[in-house]
Order: sequence, then structure tokens, then C-alpha cells
Amino acid sequence: MGTRDRKPDFCRGGGPPVHAVDGTANGGDGDERPEGPAVGDGADGGRPRARERLRAQGPGALSQGDLLTLILGSGTRGRSAGTVGRALAGHRLAELAEWPAGRWLAVAGIGPARAAALMATFELGRRAAQPARAGGPIRGPEDVRAHVGDLARARREHFLVLLLNARHEMQARETVSIGTLNASIVHPREVFRPAILHSAASVILVHNHPSGDPEPSEEDLGITKRLVQVGELIGIGVLDHVIIAARGTVSFRARQLL
Repeated sequence: MGTRDRKPDFCRGGGPPVHAVDGTANGGDGDERPEGPAVGDGADGGRPRARERLRAQGPGALSQGDLLTLILGSGTRGRSAGTVGRALAGHRLAELAEWPAGRWLAVAGIGPARAAALMATFELGRRAAQPARAGGPIRGPEDVRAHVGDLARARREHFLVLLLNARHEMQARETVSIGTLNASIVHPREVFRPAILHSAASVILVHNHPSGDPEPSEEDLGITKRLVQVGELIGIGVLDHVIIAARGTVSFRARQLL
């Protein structure tokens, strides 16, 4: 489910930037060469002013471009962090948060180290936005959603398994696959291997529908039936299969589909 991104124009002058997979562009050296003065930015690309506002007023007072500039830290020769930060600010944060490494590396002024820093920053934001995991046993699909609510916003299908102890308390959350859900990807050995390693008493299967519609497909039903049968054979019960989507949640157990 690749995002169709509109490539930003980060060039000074009239021509388009020359991109390279190692982060070099327009004669820059990616992450390794410190920035030089850039016209209109000052030698430090506006970072001192942003840092002063951050100290005096807190991060909420900073623009999106200022925050991105501070994350970047420094630019490359001829292209300041402020220039790159302001250009990136023209994109929605939700869009930037989904950019893979290759998309970041296509931006003039961003090399591998800064691409990694930006991706890590957005991942921390995602984790901070997740609801606190509830303690105690998992009693139904609402409890499951409290543990995996972040999946409702995911743009690709994720298949997870929640490992439970004998009191139905979650021991671990394991990702089995990311991508199109089918029987060849969601293999029983990949589902039950972590359950065996953690000595789980039972499991709950979870996956998301990026379309927003939580209704199970025929493929969902077939995979679930197969996994339930394998669980019975090895003595690790499948308590439920829960589909998470933007428009709701479906529990196979509640619908008597197990």
C-alpha cells in the first residue's frame, strides 16, 4: 500500500534537485559534511532562534518547520537544516510518519543518519499516542483493542498474536507478518512458535483492515479455522480472532465464528 508522495522541491534556483540513494544531493555529502551558510538562513539555519523559543516557551510554541529543523540538527554544505525543515513542513505529519527510509534518502540534504533520526522520532510519537496497556485479564474485544489500538491507523495489514497466561493476562505481543494477509504468510508455525517459547496457555489472533471495514473476508475465515485446528493439536487454545479497523472491531468469538 505504497503512499503516492508529491516530491517536494528543495532546490534553490529553478532546477529540480538531484537525488541519490546515499542522501547526497546538489553536491552535498549527506550526513557527513556540516552545513555551511545558506542565503537567508544564517550559518546555523535558524536553529539558535528555535532553541531559544523552545527553552523560553516550550515545544508547543514552535512551528512544524522549527521542530523538524531541531531534529535534523545540521544541514549539508549549501543547504541548511532550516531550509530542509521548512520544506518538509509543507507535508502533512501523517504523511511524513509513513515515509520509509528510501523516501527520506531521496530528499536533498538528508542522508542515512538523519533519515534514521526522523524515522525514530515519528515512531516514538506513535508509541506515545498509544493508550496505556490495561492490566488484568483480557475478557473481550474491548480489552484486546486497548492493547492494539494503534493498528486501526496502520496503512498495511499486520497480523499479531497476543500470548496469554492461564489467567488470560497478556505476556507478550508478537508480530507474525506485515503485508497482504494470506495463508502462505500466516503459517501456523510462525503463529505458535512464540507461544511455545513463552509457554503461553492460550493466544488471541489479531489483524487490521487498512480499508477501515472490519468485516472478515473468506480468507480471514479460512486462516482462522486452520489456526484453531493447529492450536487444538498442540494444546494452545485460540481464544479469539479480533479484526481492528477504523470503523470498528469484529470478534470472531462474539460472532461464534470460532
